[in-house]
Amino acid sequence: MRNSYRVLWTGVAKRDLREIVEFIACDSPDNAMKILHHIRKKSEELGCCPERGRIVPELLDQGINFYRELLIQHWRLLYRISEDRVFILSIIDSRRNVEDILLHRFLGL
Repeated sequence: MRNSYRVLWTGVAKRDLREIVEFIACDSPDNAMKILHHIRKKSEELGCCPERGRIVPELLDQGINFYRELLIQHWRLLYRISEDRVFILSIIDSRRNVEDILLHRFLGL
């Protein structure tokens, strides 16, 4: 399977992933590494089919339809497709108030 899109991680997304892994590692370093590899694998799969993720519903309600998300366990991996690249923008725990986080991060509200 050939990737036709290059998957790139933003600094915010890298920080989100690091915080997730560090939090889980406090209880289980092995589980933290498994989750890290799982999230990385799923994100790389976007290189061949980036439109498989849904448009972020909370942003769509605001008329914003160019951000997508991939659900990975209880995390939402948010990304944007631009030409031949997929930018991983953030990873958010879906148990938190996602709408407030997204509006703050993406719109500065």
